[in-house]
Amino acid sequence: MSILVMGATGTIGSLVVQGLAAAGAEVSAFVRTPGKQRFPAGVKEVVGDLTDVPSLRAALSPVRTLFLLNAVTPDEVTQALVALNLAREAGIERIVYLSVIHADKFTNVPHFTGKHTVERMIESLDIPATILRPAYFMQNERMVQQVIQGHGVYPMPIGSTGVAMIDARDIADAAVAELLRRDRAPAPSPRVTLELVGPELLTGASVAKAWSAALGREVAYGGDDVAAFEGQMAALGPSWLAYDMRLMMAGIQKFGMHGADGAADRLQAMLGRPLRRYADFVKEAVAAS
Repeated sequence: MSILVMGATGTIGSLVVQGLAAAGAEVSAFVRTPGKQRFPAGVKEVVGDLTDVPSLRAALSPVRTLFLLNAVTPDEVTQALVALNLAREAGIERIVYLSVIHADKFTNVPHFTGKHTVERMIESLDIPATILRPAYFMQNERMVQQVIQGHGVYPMPIGSTGVAMIDARDIADAAVAELLRRDRAPAPSPRVTLELVGPELLTGASVAKAWSAALGREVAYGGDDVAAFEGQMAALGPSWLAYDMRLMMAGIQKFGMHGADGAADRLQAMLGRPLRRYADFVKEAVAAS
């Protein structure tokens, strides 16, 4: 029996596969296209699609533990609910689901509410699962790194309320720890929800300051105009996604992204090491550019 990782070629999923393989677990990576990515030795590729029920059934049939990660797509909710139903059908009782922090608070943001719908299914059916609720990924900054370095402007309108950004490697390590804990337990473990947040609250101004220090020249915060941000995003990708991101940024400006008191300390204790800090991530990103 293996651990099946869905979203295995993405930012988080690929790190989860690596972490599980390094821990000696039997790992299968669910992929749409075979051979697209090189996985660690011993990792088995399972080809399928989250919208194709027969391929999902086949992928889930030999699985003991499931990591469910759905990309932000228009049919994300359908994909997730079908996958969870088929997992129950296959008798899988060890699941880790990657949601998002404040999924229940950002009610007008499509991909937040989609993930909250999945959480509600897990809760209402009392599925033995860990729900991981990460804050904004530091690695999302790679999308705008060229703008930052080329134009001296940090363009993400995150405002001043504060965002506890977290490094994707810390998210993946938490997912690996929970997958291994559930997989190795003699019986299904009770359902639990974990907030995954970084060690500091960041604002548009403090983020721009971190980039200024790493680059040795001034980087300005681009401001809180979410309409302009939507326009910039729509020029680079689908309009539905640009609008979704606009709504998310408006929510971040209003509510921030704050874990409950002690969330960062609990995560740090779980991982047994300090959480990665934003300034260090920026230095790495600049050095790699």
